[in-house]
Amino acid sequence: MKKIIYLDNNATTRIDKRVLQSMLPYLEEYYANPSGIYYFAQEVKKEIEKAREKVAKFLNATPFEIIFTSGGTESDNFAIKGIAFANREKGKHIITSSIEHHAVLNTLKYLEKQGFEITFLPVDKYGIVDIDALKESIRKDTILISIMYANNEIGTIEPIKEIGEIARNNNVYFHTDAVQAAGKIKIDVKELNVDLLSISGHKFYGPKGIGALFIRKGVKIEPVLHGGHHERNQRAGTENVAGIIGLGRACEIAEEDLKNTEIKNKKKKLKDKLEKGILEKIPEVIVNGHPEKRIDNTLNICIKYIEGESILIQLDFEGICASSGSACTSGSLEPSHVLLALGLPHEIAHGSLRFSLSKYTEEEEIDKVLEVLPGAVQKLRNLSPFWKEKKI
Repeated sequence: MKKIIYLDNNATTRIDKRVLQSMLPYLEEYYANPSGIYYFAQEVKKEIEKAREKVAKFLNATPFEIIFTSGGTESDNFAIKGIAFANREKGKHIITSSIEHHAVLNTLKYLEKQGFEITFLPVDKYGIVDIDALKESIRKDTILISIMYANNEIGTIEPIKEIGEIARNNNVYFHTDAVQAAGKIKIDVKELNVDLLSISGHKFYGPKGIGALFIRKGVKIEPVLHGGHHERNQRAGTENVAGIIGLGRACEIAEEDLKNTEIKNKKKKLKDKLEKGILEKIPEVIVNGHPEKRIDNTLNICIKYIEGESILIQLDFEGICASSGSACTSGSLEPSHVLLALGLPHEIAHGSLRFSLSKYTEEEEIDKVLEVLPGAVQKLRNLSPFWKEKKI
């Protein structure tokens, strides 16, 4: 197998070897179901609680406020449906943004069919939510605001603290999908004024199939999974013990990495080099997302006159993995809803390409991309009638 240059880390990251090592004993030796009353099971249960403490510390929450889930999608569903169904007597109005992940958007579309009313806030050309529109949208029957912390496609960081203050002043619950923010920027649920917050392990070097939902103490919420008495009756189902242990360890490591200026500077330096190189070598390219308020591993561009999927195929021939947007919309013929919300026309949005770096990304990999991409773009443009028309 040829060497893979993996630059699709917003889709998933490689598991940190230290995380894997922490999980192995709970796949082999300590395999008891933690719901058992015997000593073997209770020892496993203790380790789950230690992992809960690690996740809570990572978010500046209390262990009581952490519920383990199967990942970001379940956490988002739990937060939104749980609040909606528990508070429908107060109202059925929910506010979100037009650039949310589909785990949020499709959950809200489901709730619309159940009689809830959803307001989709506009964003500016960088993807920042319109705060004035948010304030004007709040009504007496508004029960929830759900705005993501950092966008998975363009990397733009939203003014979550300010939104949280607005929600709190209006007695409205506030949820943020922090799946792309976790491990990249500091998360402090107290400072951010959030009531609910979603994370997923595989986005910051943890295992797939495990996530967590922060639920502030006192929040009125209904469970969406029914069965046994797991997770204090909030989330039924036998615990994913190895995944929970791995998530706890991933949170520990992420906390250390966020304080490591060498890791942070390396990612930003390489992302900046990639962005600068592309703009210098390829004409007619648009950089999407906020120029400063953007997570430091993400570069989203639109290359005019060609389609992003065609470029991805060319890059794949060279062993380079990137994406044209969210991994959850892979295979869709429609352009990114995020880019359309920024005001980009369909024909330009179709030419999108997302590179997302990790702490494992090396400079020679960026050099390889800058060596391969210009030729791939020119090859495809030579076949494009739009490019030929422009040159006439």
